Amino acid sequence: MQKHEQKFCVFFLCVCHRLMMIIMIKTSGNQKTLNRHGGWRLLEYKNVFICIYLCVVCLLQYKGMANLHIFEDWCGTSIAQLRKNLHYPLYPHNRTTVKKLAVSPSWTNYGLRIFGYIHPYTDGDFLFAVASDDNSEFWLSDDENPDNLKLRAYVGKTGREWTAPGEYGKYASQISDLIPLQKNNKYFFELIHKQNDKGTDHVEVAWRLKQIGNGFSIIDSKFISLYTNESSLKAADVNHIPQTIASHVTPLQRSSQTPPHGVDMLRADPRDSFHQVPLLDRARLLGVLPDCIYNPSYSIKGYPLMRYQGLQFVHLTYVYPNDYTRLTHMENDNKCFYHGNPYYLERIRKKREDRDLNNKFQQMDQDNQPKEIQKPPGEPQNHPEEPQQQPRKKKKRRRPEQNLQDQHYLQNPPSEVKNYDLGKEKDSQRFQNNIMEKIPDQKNPGPAQREDRSRSKVKQQAVEDDNNIIKHENVAHHLQITQHQHQNSSNKASVIAAPSNEEYNSRWGHVNDVRKEKEIQDNAIHIEEVEDGGNEEDSWVNQGFSEEEDYDLTNRVVYDVEVKWCQTFQAKPLDLHALRSDWIDLKCNVSGNLLLEESEALSVVEALMKKLNKKYPRQFSLERIVNIEKKPDYNRGSRYLLELELLEASGRHLRLVQYIYVKRTEDWGSHKKQNAQGEELKLCNPYSFYWNPTATVHFIIPVKNQARWVQQFISDMEEIYRTTGDQNFNVIITDYESTDMNVEQALQNSYLPRYQYLRLSGNFERSAGLQAGIDLITDDHSIVFLCDLHIHFPPGFIDTVRKHCVERHMAFAPIVMRLNCGATPLEPDGYWEVNGFGLLGIYKSDLDSIGGMNTKEFTDRWGGEDWELLDRILQGGLEVERLYLRNFFHHFHSKRGMWNRQMLRNT
Repeated sequence: MQKHEQKFCVFFLCVCHRLMMIIMIKTSGNQKTLNRHGGWRLLEYKNVFICIYLCVVCLLQYKGMANLHIFEDWCGTSIAQLRKNLHYPLYPHNRTTVKKLAVSPSWTNYGLRIFGYIHPYTDGDFLFAVASDDNSEFWLSDDENPDNLKLRAYVGKTGREWTAPGEYGKYASQISDLIPLQKNNKYFFELIHKQNDKGTDHVEVAWRLKQIGNGFSIIDSKFISLYTNESSLKAADVNHIPQTIASHVTPLQRSSQTPPHGVDMLRADPRDSFHQVPLLDRARLLGVLPDCIYNPSYSIKGYPLMRYQGLQFVHLTYVYPNDYTRLTHMENDNKCFYHGNPYYLERIRKKREDRDLNNKFQQMDQDNQPKEIQKPPGEPQNHPEEPQQQPRKKKKRRRPEQNLQDQHYLQNPPSEVKNYDLGKEKDSQRFQNNIMEKIPDQKNPGPAQREDRSRSKVKQQAVEDDNNIIKHENVAHHLQITQHQHQNSSNKASVIAAPSNEEYNSRWGHVNDVRKEKEIQDNAIHIEEVEDGGNEEDSWVNQGFSEEEDYDLTNRVVYDVEVKWCQTFQAKPLDLHALRSDWIDLKCNVSGNLLLEESEALSVVEALMKKLNKKYPRQFSLERIVNIEKKPDYNRGSRYLLELELLEASGRHLRLVQYIYVKRTEDWGSHKKQNAQGEELKLCNPYSFYWNPTATVHFIIPVKNQARWVQQFISDMEEIYRTTGDQNFNVIITDYESTDMNVEQALQNSYLPRYQYLRLSGNFERSAGLQAGIDLITDDHSIVFLCDLHIHFPPGFIDTVRKHCVERHMAFAPIVMRLNCGATPLEPDGYWEVNGFGLLGIYKSDLDSIGGMNTKEFTDRWGGEDWELLDRILQGGLEVERLYLRNFFHHFHSKRGMWNRQMLRNT
């Protein structure tokens, strides 16, 4: 209960006490006075009863419940992962109450924060215990003050730990030390829980007195109360939410050193802060280069396009130096950069004229070629001319303790992913009142099916565990030999159908249908054993003899393949960027920007500096090249955006940001050819193609009932304003009657230099909401940025939009990185949204000239309106700059609870 609410209830108590005192004084006279004032006395007593009733209601409304905050759409298993959530702890998806400290929503990928007061039922020393799947923490204060919280018990820190319901003794950290409590006091507590998408979700807190024979019991409604009543508050009202040592707002902190996540894109780059350097006035660059007509050949103004065909006419941009937008840490999920499937191999074949990439990449040194493996005596051969195969690997026999482990797996079949990734042997129904013994099937895979699925992954790696170390090649080799040797033996063939060992049959025979690969491997091994007296060796297995003991007893000769550790090879430099083209590959979402060759970049800069020093002798020197972007036009020339840091003679640092054009002449067909001939590059200013560094950028966002995201967006815009001091931007929010917050009031309370608010009625329509915001703009020479609500912006984003929007010539569609579930801007696991054009910057005059948003076709749906708009932009004669943008992220979210979606009640 908050302090002002406590004071409210105390006020009622004081009023009641005052009324009782007045009654006692008034009625202390003789009987006549009592009779004469009888009516008055009844009125006074009535007021006292009403006062007492209100006071009791005021106090009891907090009893028997605790505050429950839910954070959905967040992957991970640890509490540390929950604390990385953008909205934790102030803006949960839902705020409700719980009647006991034992919760199991039967949901996935969420976090819980439960807080309130605990009321001890007696004086004494208490022990608290917590159990959960997955991690959890129980915090308890020394009194009712949240500032005195202490961590008392927890389940795990790494995310690998979990328990069954009521299992309080699995980890030493689950049970607290003795805590002295008093019956007449209340104690603030906080329970935090994180659940991923596996297992049975639950969290519970129990307590017991330090007395012999007392057991743990869950803390129920009789001993808890609310911290505050949130039933009448909106989602944007957060001042009442306690920020404690366990749960508080933590700002993002970037390090200039190598980030813990290890992604090169997070390293400090001059591009990130270059907007802070004073800009060299464009007027001082007049006359440095001659003007030239800019009319690129790839412009398709007036060209008839089919619906959504414009995507084929958008090309990528080359950059220098490397901005490390290639998502190297995500290439296990998408290996398109290495062209590992036939789709890319065919393109490489055409591009490199049937040259073999692998042969060019690696060649073994001739003087270190491995010699032919010596043929072991008696090694079976399928054909004398076939290459020598490696000796067969003998399968390790199961020991008795391994048999018990297998039986445990049958009784408690683990889930597919969690068993391999986190080492948990649990499934979605293991926590019933009695543990079920369940035979593996298609819905509940056993160990063999998990091996089958694991083997089907990209690299076809060998699955290694304690019971089986066999590769696909070895299995196939076993089968070849087995079939060749036993094709005429009916007795031994029967061993394949039914192994002779009865214990093996009783344990494994009833799951043959769902363990086919395991059956093949086991039968292949059994055939080997039958050749040497299988029944006898099976008895050895049951007696627990190891593989090494088998070798000693049978005196078999075993051969190991010699490894040529001194083998060397030759490798030619491999530039995978050189194999790429500037067309948009919708199947590759990890590649990043194309890289411009260093020689070309330096030659263009050198040519510009010569022209600059010719007009201003000894006035400017090149400090460093911050960024160069190239848009090639192979028919007419190439356009460059140069961003250079210059040092003026006065010692002042300036930034030069200028578009230049290198025309293609009849004498040479490419920049390389011209440069090779030693000719001077012919640079010019593309006529009327320049960016406006003071243009106002209007961010337009339509919203409906997205309080936590609206508040986060406003905070991000405030942070950009504080960082850059740039006042030439405007936030426009069109609101479809949001009920979870007062959007207009939030804008009024913000530190934004400019904003506009428009309230709309009806169902949410993205196109109509964007167009309504566009109509509020009166300056046609300002930039409209069609924005999304879930975006994390880099600090210099406003300046980036200005640089890439050129009135009457070019719009800007930056490529955003979509974060995976549980990923953050400091741990950016995800992929580039290569096919989305919903984030778009364009001058209002250009947008009006093509008709604005399509509000007729895209009314009750969204998705596709960005490609339709792209078609019209290209047909209008504009080009679209497409660039992978550093630190430009789209936060993960599901569509649950968004826009016009309704809740289906769980009955």
